[in-house]
Amino acid sequence: MSTDRLPDPARQRRRRHVRERQAVIFGVMLGAMAVSAFGAAAVYTGNLSLPFLSHAISSPAPTGLAAANSPCPPEGALPVPYAEVTVNVFNGTNRPGLAGETSTSLSGRGFVIGVQGNASDRGYTGNDSTAVIEFGSQGAAQAYTVAAQFDSPRLVLDDRQDASVDVVVGTAYNALVAAGDVVLTAAQPFANPEGCIPMDQVKPVAQPVAPAPEEGADDPAADPAQDPAAEG
Repeated sequence: MSTDRLPDPARQRRRRHVRERQAVIFGVMLGAMAVSAFGAAAVYTGNLSLPFLSHAISSPAPTGLAAANSPCPPEGALPVPYAEVTVNVFNGTNRPGLAGETSTSLSGRGFVIGVQGNASDRGYTGNDSTAVIEFGSQGAAQAYTVAAQFDSPRLVLDDRQDASVDVVVGTAYNALVAAGDVVLTAAQPFANPEGCIPMDQVKPVAQPVAPAPEEGADDPAADPAQDPAAEG
């Protein structure tokens, strides 16, 4: 009998061992695939958070959104062309000339600048936000168009009858939102900021009185070359 051929019992044991080993390998592979699929589904649905991925997949905080408790924009309201929005700018800080600096930035984007002044003359005792944006019922779309230029401003509805918008810059203000980060689409209505209050549930406050000119600020009316209204 040839020594290269195994007896039948030995051959059977070898085949059985091979089948058992294959079964173990396939079982481990199927288990690993099931665990991977379960984990992927948990991450996708938000039921599982992976710390080492959280920084890579998180989105930066959006800018230009109104602070909570601001009046919601009217349903279907659309952004207004900058050149059709008149903005009055007031300094709510102790930094001289801040209203003028902010006016220059807004004018550079095409907004029409009206009055500049100190917010203290309007009854403000302090403003620690980036900006307070005041408007009447006729200027809600204009106000939200201006609000998109600031980082989390607070909007206030007052009883004015025109569409002008007042901006009171505060101590948290450093600069306007970068122009490339302002997300406004002419044909896309404003989205409701989180925590906003429907306009019909907001009681308008009295419109503040006009202030004296801001100390340390240039008066656009004194120099036609600096008057945004004189352009074009």
